[in-house]
Amino acid sequence: MNNKITDIIKEYPDIVRAKKPLIHHITNYVTVNDCANITLAAGASPVMADDPEEAEDIVSLAAALVINMGTLNKRTIESMIKAGKAAKKKNIPVIFDPVGAGAGTFRNETADRILNEVKPSVLKGNVSEILFISGVSAGAKGVDVSDDDKNINEDIIREKVMKLAADTGCIVAATGEKDIISDGKRVIYVENGHKMMSDITGTGCMTTSLTAVFCSISNDLLLGTAAGIMCMGLAGERAFALAGQYGSGSFRTALLDEVYKISHGIIGENTKIFEG
Repeated sequence: MNNKITDIIKEYPDIVRAKKPLIHHITNYVTVNDCANITLAAGASPVMADDPEEAEDIVSLAAALVINMGTLNKRTIESMIKAGKAAKKKNIPVIFDPVGAGAGTFRNETADRILNEVKPSVLKGNVSEILFISGVSAGAKGVDVSDDDKNINEDIIREKVMKLAADTGCIVAATGEKDIISDGKRVIYVENGHKMMSDITGTGCMTTSLTAVFCSISNDLLLGTAAGIMCMGLAGERAFALAGQYGSGSFRTALLDEVYKISHGIIGENTKIFEG
């Protein structure tokens, strides 16, 4: 645990609850309800407006924008581009989750377009997605991490995350057994989480929403990103301890409850986060 990082991040939940930031989502239809509820549980306010006619207007009211390409169609891609450009003009953080990057041409071209046209503030994906975008791997398995990518050396992942961050100007986060987050110079590792999180739909998308929540109130997007990823992992650990033995449905409910209960004290005592 890095005390300096933890001392800053543990204040974030109270700041969120005091400010109640509006988080605009253009996101995955499969997990949209999960993302809305996790945003509410953290103390923020979600809006899930994805029509091109209102994307720019809605994002102008928001404190952060989530772009998640889990369920792509041409209409929402245009919304993503419009909202993303409008957000960047107003210095509103844009958190991009390139779900399934590497799985097909349409998806790959869309990820490339968003990165080049929107220039998001944060690029957060699983190890396979981030490695594909970095050019080192094409091992995507749908929206999940491929078995081959799970075995890639941690130093290689770190190197690619740092280079991608430096090349794009984004904060880059590669989530996995150990999450690696970088701004191109600094690197933060997060080791909170539980393997049961992969047994339910939407934990990656929900993590992106929490990342947006904390980036919306942080003046350091590297720490905001680390806070979102860490809080989701910490909630997963606590949810498993309380309800994991009952099955995935009970675990899902407990996960939401534990995000709702995240506090200064819980973060201070339980974070597994360090800079390296």
